[in-house]
Amino acid sequence: MPQFFIEAPTGVRSEAKQKMMKEITAAIDAAYHIPDVRIWLREYAPDQVAQDGRLAAEPIRPLCFLEAPELASLDAKRRMAGKIHTAIAEAYDGIANTEETLILMNHYPLENAGWAGRLQSDNADIVEAMAELNG
Repeated sequence: MPQFFIEAPTGVRSEAKQKMMKEITAAIDAAYHIPDVRIWLREYAPDQVAQDGRLAAEPIRPLCFLEAPELASLDAKRRMAGKIHTAIAEAYDGIANTEETLILMNHYPLENAGWAGRLQSDNADIVEAMAELNG
């Protein structure tokens, strides 16, 4: 159920985009071991992004949001962030300022995540999986 959003410039080739998506999925899956990782790519033209109040002032710095269950392991978060950064840097090489890619990790307790009409805190399989992950 982890969801990953990428805000980035237009211009990535389809092959590079597909490779990036697979690598990011693998990085998130390695940290969470929960199926159904979804990645949402939102692309913008440089004249649609202001940095420090100026449109098209410099190459866009990608911004990413991870929306997922709580993850206690700092080492797992570090590894995941590093792999995600590498995948984005390779895909956007020459298109974006990937040295300053920001990844914000928003973690939610299971009682704050509804799926298929019920809270995840009521799903015994997910509760057990998260207990093992964060144990």
